[in-house]
This record gives sequence, C-alpha cells and structure tokens, in this order.
Amino acid sequence: MNILIVKLSAIGDVIHTLPSLAALRRCHPDADITWVVEEAAADLLAENPDLNRVIVSGRKRWIQELRRGKIAAPLRGMLSFFREIRRRPYDLVIDFHGLLKSAAIVLISGGKRKLGYDSLQELSGLFYNEKIPEQMGKHAVDRYLDFVRYLAQGREGRDAACLKRPPEFTITVGEEEQRRVAALLNEHAASLPSSWERHPPLPPVPPHPLPVGEQPEAKTAAGEEGVHRDVPRFVAVNPVAFWETKLWEDEKFAELGDRLREELGIGIVLTGGEAGPLERIRGRMRTKAVNLGGRTTLRELACLYRQASLLVTTDSGPMHLAAAMGTPVIALFGPTDPARTGPCGPGHRVIRRVLSCAPCFRKRCDLPRCMTEISVEEVFKAVREMLAAPKRLAMTGWTKKLGIKE
Repeated sequence: MNILIVKLSAIGDVIHTLPSLAALRRCHPDADITWVVEEAAADLLAENPDLNRVIVSGRKRWIQELRRGKIAAPLRGMLSFFREIRRRPYDLVIDFHGLLKSAAIVLISGGKRKLGYDSLQELSGLFYNEKIPEQMGKHAVDRYLDFVRYLAQGREGRDAACLKRPPEFTITVGEEEQRRVAALLNEHAASLPSSWERHPPLPPVPPHPLPVGEQPEAKTAAGEEGVHRDVPRFVAVNPVAFWETKLWEDEKFAELGDRLREELGIGIVLTGGEAGPLERIRGRMRTKAVNLGGRTTLRELACLYRQASLLVTTDSGPMHLAAAMGTPVIALFGPTDPARTGPCGPGHRVIRRVLSCAPCFRKRCDLPRCMTEISVEEVFKAVREMLAAPKRLAMTGWTKKLGIKE
C-alpha cells in the first residue's frame, strides 16, 4: 500500500501531524509512506523511522525566484518536484493541510483515494473523493488523528488497536546534533553562570497526554539514546513569532531575563530564526545572555530544548518543538486559542488574558491588550514554580516515569 501525506508547513503544524504518521505506520506496518513538506520544516522529518521518503517542495523559493525574473531554475525545480510526486501510484493520499496549495498536490498525485476535510476553504474540498468533518474545537493533534480514526472505522484487530496507543512525536536527534549543541553552549560558556546546577541523567522522554479530552498518553522519541543531560542548567527563551499580535514586548523579555539571572542564578539562552530581534532584547539586559538566533537547524534546536530546564515562549513553532521533546513550556498566548494549538502534555503552563475579544485570530491589532497586559511578575513566578517541577511531578506520580530521584 502506497500512502502519501501532504502537510507542507508550518513547523508547529508538521509537529502536530507526527502522531498521525506514527498511527498510520502502526496500522499499516508494510505500507510505503511518503510525506510532502516545504523546505522550512523538512528537517523535522529527516531520518524519521516511520517514513520511507520525504519529498521537499521549494514553493516559496520558486516564487521568490520568479519574482526576481529568474525563470529556468524554478521551472526545472517545479518539473522535478511534479515528476517525483507522480513517480509512484498512491493508493491513499491524505491532505492534512486543507488549502488550495496542498489540494493541488493531491490532484497531481493521481491517488485513488483522496482524503481531506469537508471544508471549502480555498475550494480545497473540491479536490477530494473522501472527506471528513473538520472539528475545529479539538486540539490540532487530536483533529489530525481523526483521519486515522476514519480509516480504521468498522475494522477489528490491528487497525482498531493501533489507535489505542499513545500519540507519538518522533523527531530524530542524532549524535551530530548533540555535538553541535554542546559546541554552541561551550562557545558561550562565559555568558552563562559559572556555578551551574547540572541536570540528573534522564531516560527517554516520558509519555504525556493531549491537553484536551480523555486522550491516551503521548510519548516523544529523540533518537535511540536520547540526548545528553549532563549539561548546564538554563532556561531557553523564544521571543519571536510570525504574527505581530503574538509578540510580547522586548523590554519585558529583557526584564524577565535579568530577574531570572539575578534572582534565580540561572542562564538564559535566546532562540529564534534570526539573531537581530534577539540582539535587541539582549541589548536591553543588564546581565549576560546567549543569543543562538539563526545558528541551529530545527533538529539542533530540538536537542537544545531537550537539554533546557524549560522554555518561555510565544505561541510559535518552537513552542510545539519543545513540548514534543518533553521540555516544560511556559507559553504566552494572545490572539489564538490554546485549546486548539496549545503545547501538548502535562506540566506546561499557558499565560493569557481572558478578554471579550479573544481569541480573535487577528494578525494585526492597534491595541493588543491580550499580550501587553501579561506582566513580567506573573511569568517570573511561573518560571520559579516550574523550576521546582521534580517535586510537583513526584506528587502526581510522574517522578517514577522521569527517573528523577527526590
């Protein structure tokens, strides 16, 4: 059986689709599974044991080249991409994306069964011959798993049993990523506290359930051996997001970093796609911080987050990456709904303002009170409480699973 998964972007959405991939592999262990993804998120799927291959779309790069007047190179890229899509006869094509750009790939694939949502968003629903309802009230992970549930309907045995297993977020972190992250931290050792508290060695990432409903526990795989834990203790901070309405003020991130360093004696590692926005924050700080903006691949960033004590972040792809790696997350939410796209698992904390206008899902706002009214004090308090997580986890029965001694 040949299966094609179409989920092009973004980072968080690709991560949310990983449990569906794992469930499909459990239900169809002998299937040949291909995933189509855009370049920005492709690294997340590298060496995934549940995939036979990944086809990478350069759509955004091709568009940019065409706008600059370059014709030959993008046309060659598109033709090569289309040929690769058509190379195999697909028995099943699943469009997890549900937009025109993904539905067009479904059509080009020539798959026998073309499965997608019954939504007419960008007319995507016109391209499928099988459809399921898109239940937007669910968390994205649970919503994507509806495709696997649909395929297993009325079947006994393996297809039904495969859905009873916990959702799995498999991101392969190898020795190369571990060495690279270790080198980056060592390079910036002078900007971190000299008397670092060291993590105890941890086993593979423990199971963690979805944040909504009576869902089974989920687990994360970070390579066979996991990543090294004997590293300095630090808090990772991701202050960036694609929507300006999801951003928290630079000066507040700077004040938070200073308080964490001065009052708790913990190191601060700033992460993001580019160094510039992070440098503005570091420039406002009285204390030292490490700026790793733009210096890691996605899998290196996953490795870094796995070694952090926790991540303070906006609603963004890195938030989902840290949660998938089993790292505690403090997420600052404004215009979006954490019930639909919040960090998966227990032990995370969402800080938000309950306003009559929220969630509005607007990318622009003249008065984004949902973010500006979040105070440094409440975020600092959340970090301080979360750093005592081992004791709290012991109270809820999680210490044994984590392998942490009280």
